[in-house]
Amino acid sequence: MQYSYLKHYIGGQWVESEGGTPHKVINPATEEPCTEVTLGSKADVDKAVKAARAAFEANYGMSKDDRIAMLGRIVAEYQKRVPDIARAISTEMGCPISTSSTAQAGSGLGHLGSTIEALKGFEEQESTGKNRVIFEPIGVVALITPWNWPMNQIVAKVAPALAAGNAVILKPSEETPASAAIFAEVLDAAGVPAGLFNLVQGDGPTVGQALAEHPDVDMVSFTGSTRAGIMVAKAAADTVKRVHQELGGKSPFIVLPGTPLDLALPAGAGGVLLNSGQSCVAPTRWLVHESQYDEAVAKLADLFGEKPVGDPLSEGPHIGPVVNKSQYEKIEGLIQKGIDEGATVATGGLGKPEGHEKGYYVKPTVLANVTNDMTPAREEIFGPVIVVIKYKDVDEAVKIANDTPYGLGAYIAGNPAEASKIVPRIRAGSVFVNSGGLDFNSPFGGYKQSGNGREFGKFGLEEFMEKKAVIGELA
Repeated sequence: MQYSYLKHYIGGQWVESEGGTPHKVINPATEEPCTEVTLGSKADVDKAVKAARAAFEANYGMSKDDRIAMLGRIVAEYQKRVPDIARAISTEMGCPISTSSTAQAGSGLGHLGSTIEALKGFEEQESTGKNRVIFEPIGVVALITPWNWPMNQIVAKVAPALAAGNAVILKPSEETPASAAIFAEVLDAAGVPAGLFNLVQGDGPTVGQALAEHPDVDMVSFTGSTRAGIMVAKAAADTVKRVHQELGGKSPFIVLPGTPLDLALPAGAGGVLLNSGQSCVAPTRWLVHESQYDEAVAKLADLFGEKPVGDPLSEGPHIGPVVNKSQYEKIEGLIQKGIDEGATVATGGLGKPEGHEKGYYVKPTVLANVTNDMTPAREEIFGPVIVVIKYKDVDEAVKIANDTPYGLGAYIAGNPAEASKIVPRIRAGSVFVNSGGLDFNSPFGGYKQSGNGREFGKFGLEEFMEKKAVIGELA
C-alpha cells in the first residue's frame, strides 16, 4: 500500500476514528489498491465540529495581518510538498504526472496567492452614509470537495475560508484522500492554530450528510455533481445554514461562422483532453456552423485520435485513465447511447485503447451528427468525449448553447467584436472568448443547476463572510 492515512486530523492532532470503516482506493491505471484510509462516522464529525467551534471562538478577531502571515506560512510549506501532492493525485485518480505537477498541484498555490492579495486589499468595513457595514466570519464551515481537481477545489475553499476568519472541516472525496491528508500535514507544519482546520475522511452519505445537517455548522461549501448537491442542500435545509454549491456542467463551445478552424479547435480540444475530460467546465458540446461542420469534425477527429493514452506516472503529453470502474462504465454507456440514438463515431468509440486492457482507459472520442436532444448532449459525460452539433445561424447557436439545465461555462471562438454581441445572451457563470484558462481573480460559479455562489479571489473571500449593518453613530 503506497499511502496509509488511517487517522483524521482534528483539533490539531491526528486521531483515531470513532466507529469508522476501512476503505481502500484503487489505482485506476493498475486496478490495484494504492491508498488506505478510514471513512469517518457521525461521532468523528461531532468531534471535528466541536474542535472547530472552540477554535473559532478562541481565535475570533485574529487580525488581518496575522491571517495574511498564516497564509504565507501555508504557501511556504505547500511548496515543499508539491512533488508529494502531485504523485498522490496521479496515483489515486490517474491524472498524468506532467499535469499533476503543474496545473493540479499548482492550482493550490494559485489560490493561496490570489487569496492573500484579495485579503490585503479587502476592506472589512464600509460606510453607507452615516452608517456602516461590517464583514465578519461566518463561523464553522464544512467544505466538501470532489476528486477531479483535488487541490484546486480544496484550496479554493480552505484559503478564503481561513482568510475570512472561519474554522473549517474538510471532507475530501474518498477517491483522492491522500492528497488531502498531505495538505493537512502542510497546514499543521505551517502552524495553523489547532482546530481552525480539521480533516475528516469519509463518504457523502455518512460524513457529508452529518456535516450538512449538523446544527453547529454555519455554512456548507460543496463542489460535486448536481445530484449530490441537491442532497446536501436538502440535508442543510432544516438548520437554514448557508449552502454554496459549484455543480455540474455541459459547456458549449461556439465556433462563430468563418472562424479559422486551425486556430480555434486545438485549444478547445486541449481543454477537454486535459485531465481525461474530467473537468466540470470542459467544453464538451461543440457548436459549428453548417458551412464548416464537416471540416471541423475531421479536424477534431484528428486532434482526438492522435492523443496518446498512457501511464499517469510517466512524463509525456498523453492522458491517463478515468478515475474508477464506475466512471469508465458510465462513459462507455453514454457513447453507446449516442450511437443508438444516431450519432456517428468520428474517432474513438467503445472499448479500451489498444495495449491498455488493464486500467480504466477511455479512447478520446468525437461523436458527430449529434442533435442537442440526444443523451450524450444532455448529460455530463466527464470523460475525453465531445459531441459536435451543427447550427444554421448564430441565433440558433445561442439557443442550443442555452438549451441545457447547466450553466457553468461557455466558450466562443471567433471575431471578438462578434463574440461580444452574444456574451450577454449566454446563461453561464463564465464565458471564455478565444481563451481556455481560468483566472483565479475572477468569480467562478454557475447559473441554473450548475450551482450558486462564487469562488476565487475577493469573490470567494466575501462568500465566507457575513455582512452586518450597524445603524447609528459609533465611537
